Amino acid sequence: MEDSYCLLPERISEQFSEIDSDIVMDLADSNPEYTEVKARMEELKRQNPVIGALLEGNGHLSFSSDEHESLKEFIRLYLRADNMEREHIYFRGHADGFAYLKKIGAFKTE
Repeated sequence: MEDSYCLLPERISEQFSEIDSDIVMDLADSNPEYTEVKARMEELKRQNPVIGALLEGNGHLSFSSDEHESLKEFIRLYLRADNMEREHIYFRGHADGFAYLKKIGAFKTE
């Protein structure tokens, strides 16, 4: 086994931000539901500037009843998008792990 394969965890750690970004971009390109969720989140932020202010931490805030409902919807959508991202990363990790094991000869496929 080559030494470069043993350094895989270190290489992944160093490049994780870029890898994570690439995986999420792949999800956005391949999953229309994810794209719709993210678009709806952006629409809610545009329609309700208080959501952006909350996310950026700009001082004291108060919400109208409608803004509060929009914030709750935004949080539901955020959690849904986050779950979709984590699921995509999980399965991508399996695929990458399988490819790595195959490359280092841990098992043979015919």
